[in-house]
Amino acid sequence: MNLLRFSTAGSVDDGKSTLIGRLLYDAKSIFEDQYSALVRTTARRGGVGGNVDAVMDDGVAVDLALLTDGLMAEREQGITIDVAYRYFATPERKFIIADTPGHEQYTRNMVTGASTADLTIVLVDARKGVLPQSRRHAAIASLLGIRHVVFAVNKMDLVDYDEARFVALQTELDAIATRLGLRDVLCIPLSALKGDMVVERGARLDWYRGPTLLEHLERVDVALPVDAAFRFPVQLVSRPGLPEAYVRGYMGRIESGSIRVGERVVVQPGGRETVVTGIVTLDGSLDTAAAPRSVTLLLADDIDISRGDLVARVERPATAVKAFDAMVCWMDAAPMAANGRYLIKHTTRTTKALVDGVVGKLDIATLESRPASGAALAMNEIAQVRFRVRDALLVDAYRDDHATGAFIVIDEVTNHTVAAGMVMDDRRAA
Repeated sequence: MNLLRFSTAGSVDDGKSTLIGRLLYDAKSIFEDQYSALVRTTARRGGVGGNVDAVMDDGVAVDLALLTDGLMAEREQGITIDVAYRYFATPERKFIIADTPGHEQYTRNMVTGASTADLTIVLVDARKGVLPQSRRHAAIASLLGIRHVVFAVNKMDLVDYDEARFVALQTELDAIATRLGLRDVLCIPLSALKGDMVVERGARLDWYRGPTLLEHLERVDVALPVDAAFRFPVQLVSRPGLPEAYVRGYMGRIESGSIRVGERVVVQPGGRETVVTGIVTLDGSLDTAAAPRSVTLLLADDIDISRGDLVARVERPATAVKAFDAMVCWMDAAPMAANGRYLIKHTTRTTKALVDGVVGKLDIATLESRPASGAALAMNEIAQVRFRVRDALLVDAYRDDHATGAFIVIDEVTNHTVAAGMVMDDRRAA
C-alpha cells in the first residue's frame, strides 16, 4: 500500500479544517473516543448555533474542524494557527495530511507543511472567489515543486450549488495554474459542511462529472521519477557492526535516484572516484537501493569522507557553487538585512552565507516578478535572492532535484530558521 502526503491551504475561513474533518469522518477514520470528544466539545461551545462549521449527525452536533484544530488558541478563535498532521488509510492507500493555516502571518507554517507534500489542496470559498492568499498559496505550491494541485471550490451549498459560479472560478484558477507552470491540476466543487464530493458524491452536484476528492487522492500517481540523478548526502561515518571488519561505512538517506553494487560513484566536493561494494540496511545487505531509503554505503577505496559530503554517480555529479540565485520565502518577523550574514543549511552541510542582493520580488496580485524597491525582505514575501557562501554547496536546480535544490536560512545570532529557499537555474560553479 503506497503513501500519499498532502497538505491543505487557502484563505481564512475557507473551511480547511472542516474539509479534513469531513474527509476523516466520511472515510470512517475517527475513533469512538475522538467522536465522543467532538460531541462534548461542540456542545460546550453552543452546538450548531455556536459554530457554523458544526454538522448534524443523527441529531447530534459535531464540529468536524476540531479534529485538526488542536491548540487551545485555535479552538477559541476558530482558526488554524499551526500545522496539524493527521493520518488515515483506505483500502487503496495510506495518507498523511498537513492542515496548514490560512492567515497571511502564518504563511511560513504553510511552507513548512507543504514542503514534504506530494499534493496540495488549495481551498477557495465559492462566495468570495480567488483571494490574494489563495494566489500566494498556489505560488508557493509552484515554488516548492509540488507536482499535483487540487483547487477545491468549497461552500458550494452557500451558492445553491451553482454550476455557472464554479465554471467561472475554474476558468480563473486554470489561468493562475498556467501562469505558475502548475501541470497536474484538478478543480473540484464541494461542500465540506454537507459532504458533497468529499468522499460521497451527494445528490446536489450531479452536473459535475469528475472524481470526488477522495477518489482523486486514491488514484493520483506520486511515484518518484526513475531517472533522477543519484544523490546521497553523508550524515555519519560509521564502523561498528558492519559485516566487513575495519571497513568504513557511510550512513545517510538516498534523497533521489538509485544505486547498485558495482557502480562507480564520485565523492564530492573532493572529486575522488570509487566503486560501491556494499549496501547495508537494518534488514540486511542489498544489491540495489533507491530513494528515499536510509542505507550504509560501503566503498572500494578508503577515502576521507565526512558529514556534509555527497556521493553521486560519476556521470551525473552535482554542481559545486559558491554563488547562486534562489527563490526565497522569508518567514521571520525581522526583515532580511541588506548584505546580511546568515547560515545556510543544505542537505547535511551548514555554511556561512552573505546576501548579495534581491533581484526581484513576486507580486502576488499579478504572479509576476517586479524589481525590488529595497534590499530588505519582509515576512511572507517571496523574492529572487542572490547568495554567496563560504564553503561550496553541492546543488542542483530545484526543478531537477528537490533534495539538493532546497535549503533553509538560519539567523546566526538567534539560531531561528528565517527563510526557505529553492535554488534556481542560475548557478555559478565554484
